Amino acid sequence: MMMRHLLSIAALPFMVTVVIPTWLAARNNVHFAIGVSFLELLAQIVGMILLGIGVVLFASSLRRFATEGKGTLAPWDPPRRLVLHGPYRYVRNPMISGVVFVLFGEALVLLSKPHVEWALIFLVANFIQIPLIEEPQLRHRFGEDYIEYCRHVPRLIPRLRPWHAAD
Repeated sequence: MMMRHLLSIAALPFMVTVVIPTWLAARNNVHFAIGVSFLELLAQIVGMILLGIGVVLFASSLRRFATEGKGTLAPWDPPRRLVLHGPYRYVRNPMISGVVFVLFGEALVLLSKPHVEWALIFLVANFIQIPLIEEPQLRHRFGEDYIEYCRHVPRLIPRLRPWHAAD
């Protein structure tokens, strides 16, 4: 199981949050430097906070996939059970949210326009992919349980209070 998770992490979020941003930095001559103005320093502090939130969301989601869902984040080895706890009580896609937080956090820490553009591309791609591809597959796999979940938990903007599925 550990190898399945490592492979899925290496193939997907690692590429999105490490490999592509590293390539963008090299291609655009972006290097980390402490901001020289108050606004730059503030942006970098906010970026560090976003990075932290993103890592926590991603790690929590990944753990739930392994323990509750009995699967991985990879489309070729998806969870076998619908995950309804942890961050999934607030928003349907906390793993993607975590990655988005990391990408925008990287952009702010590096004060990099190319990284902001990459974060926006990733965000828009998921705005399209999730409702057109991922959600129909989940409806097919989990049926009425997933449809009921969608009625109560928003796709992208979290609820203020956690939703509790009727057991």
